[in-house]
Amino acid sequence: MSRPLNFRQIEAFRAVMLTGTTTGAARMLHTTQPSVSRLIGQIQSATGIALFDMQHGRLRPTAEANELFDTIQRHFLGLEGIEARVEAMRRSGSGMLRIACTPSLGLGVVPAAISEFSLAYPDVQVNIQTLGSHYLRDGLQHGLFDLVLSTAAFGATSFDEERIHQSDAVCVVRPGHALAGKKRIHVRDLQGMLLLSLNANDELAVSLDELMSRHQVAPSGKIETTYSSTICSMTTRTDGVGVVNEYVADVFAEKLAILPFFPRIPVDMYLAYPPQRAPSRLAKVFADMVRSQL
Repeated sequence: MSRPLNFRQIEAFRAVMLTGTTTGAARMLHTTQPSVSRLIGQIQSATGIALFDMQHGRLRPTAEANELFDTIQRHFLGLEGIEARVEAMRRSGSGMLRIACTPSLGLGVVPAAISEFSLAYPDVQVNIQTLGSHYLRDGLQHGLFDLVLSTAAFGATSFDEERIHQSDAVCVVRPGHALAGKKRIHVRDLQGMLLLSLNANDELAVSLDELMSRHQVAPSGKIETTYSSTICSMTTRTDGVGVVNEYVADVFAEKLAILPFFPRIPVDMYLAYPPQRAPSRLAKVFADMVRSQL
């Protein structure tokens, strides 16, 4: 009856097949030649199969030995693949980083961080999605992203969420606009102006509407849109006035006049990780790179 082989016996057999001699196998395994010979004898005794014969003083593998070696090699290649993967993870963490962010951060802050990250980790595949805040929240909840950046708080106690930066909303107008020469814009300056605004349910738009109501400001008209980048783009082509976060305004700095806005409307940036697992090392590295851009 055959007996199960242990790993050390299999390792010795593989080394003999690779080197051709028990002496070479001993060097490969950092052991002695008698130890290798003993292990080979144990294999042949345990299996009842003749694996080698002698020809002119040298071991010669049998057909059965070659068949067994092919099987063992497939398993060892799998182990080597695992070891290579572990080493890659040791160097850089998981081989993919899945990032999601609001569109304004996808234009203003995230690209610089991705550029820095890609130089440091060229072998890591980066996937970035720009989505509305409710899609970000759902994606986090279902573990679709490794890291999320947003200008709106998620408000879920299960999320590992952190406010990493706070700034103020700014006013954007085209150069040459009647307000462009001012040092700062007060909400009263929006009186009679065409207002380019985010949709009514956006936090910044809600804050701006409250300020205009409190100061009894009535714009001449209002154009609403989903994205701050659209407001900036429209501002370059119209006499409209926009109030947006500074992250996206900076992207259009060469085309627009960007002015401080009062009373101030705080704009926060939040970073969150999925609740189901601890953040990967890559996610933490990327988060630090984002912070360095602020």
